[in-house]
Amino acid sequence: MFDALAERVQSAIEKIARKGRIDKETLEKGLREIKLALLEADVNYKIVSDFIKDVREKALGAEVVKGVNPAQQLVKIVYDELVEALGGEAAKLDLKGKPAVILLIGLQGSGKTTTAAKLGAYLKKQGKKVLLTSADVYRPAAMLQLKKLGDKIGVPVFLMEEEKDAVKIAEKALEKAKSEGYDVLIIDTAGRLHIDEELLDEARRIRERVNPNETLFVIDSMTGQESVNIAKAFNDAVGMTGIILTKMDSDARGGVALSVKGVTGKPIKFAGTGEKIEDFEPFHPDRVASRILGMGDIVSLVEKAQEVIDEKKALSLQEKILSGEFTLEDFREQLRMIRKLGPLHQILSMIPGLGSQKMLKQLQQVIDEKKLKRIEAIIDSMTPEERRNHAIINASRKRRIARGSGTTVKEVDELLRQFAQAKMAMKQMRKMQKKLAKKGGRFPFPFF
Repeated sequence: MFDALAERVQSAIEKIARKGRIDKETLEKGLREIKLALLEADVNYKIVSDFIKDVREKALGAEVVKGVNPAQQLVKIVYDELVEALGGEAAKLDLKGKPAVILLIGLQGSGKTTTAAKLGAYLKKQGKKVLLTSADVYRPAAMLQLKKLGDKIGVPVFLMEEEKDAVKIAEKALEKAKSEGYDVLIIDTAGRLHIDEELLDEARRIRERVNPNETLFVIDSMTGQESVNIAKAFNDAVGMTGIILTKMDSDARGGVALSVKGVTGKPIKFAGTGEKIEDFEPFHPDRVASRILGMGDIVSLVEKAQEVIDEKKALSLQEKILSGEFTLEDFREQLRMIRKLGPLHQILSMIPGLGSQKMLKQLQQVIDEKKLKRIEAIIDSMTPEERRNHAIINASRKRRIARGSGTTVKEVDELLRQFAQAKMAMKQMRKMQKKLAKKGGRFPFPFF
């Protein structure tokens, strides 16, 4: 997330930290680098100017806190200003009434239709009865796409494919949502490749007729300042209550996220963090700021783990590890749990102490995500008996497993050797646990 920006900001702060103290000259050099990093990330110029001015004033005026070095104080000041630029506190959805109506607006290609489905799936998980509808009468594929996505997530979609009046579709969808007791109605609207009066007028008329709780502007985080200007134009002409950022997992520079609240006055409420339906989460300015500064985001990691990992399976694996009964079958299950959390570099960036760009680059050289997939392929090529008892795997079995997994005998050998070493380490941990138990202590062993 915003890797280039994070690397530049972290580098500037590291240079100041090496000085041991913050004087005016050192601070100005560091702030110049941070300013360039923000401008290169396509952050609005006025927001950059205000950001640097506020950091300078607070850094020079800060009292030295006992036990805290100047660099740590600077990190805290920069962190606070980043949180403010990103919107301050996390903004919640207004879901009052039945149904609560959410209207999605924005340009074509920003990901509105996929976002409608992601938001629907998110609210369904919260226990809401959700209805989706498409008021895009210009692009028939949009209705079909929403229907397919709705079927995939188990959320009903109301369509009027022959109707050419978008306002009428929105009204009929609202009638259905009211009569059938839906908690939330999400309306996906048409987009254009650019702003035009017809598009804005249609969005205005839909908003007037359905009186939505939320009018959310969907914005592609890769598109930079132009998207921020478009968001402002929509807000001025139609009005909106918040922003949804898409493609936050991409090589987005961060300019949209750091500019849009300051320019429009409206908060970012959600962010799309990948292509999968579940890659969608509430936007937390403090967590994003923490990751930009390489401080990790353990809260998001724990929340993600709670969502995708079966707690009973995790506890069962832990018991097997501690009892010494851990098999290659269990190891494969553990790998699958970890991979459910998302791309490995994203997981690592959330762990405090590993979130700096320098550390992440070093770890990525050691931990290869492709290698994890190859390990899983090797285990998949084994028979159930081989997975449960790896000691029976002889030379001929290794050759068969290598052929079946598209790997080499050397790689199969390496996996078996490392697994045997891991089993030995687990036995040692078990002994330590027993010794601690006798003394009334406990060995804290996580499930991964």
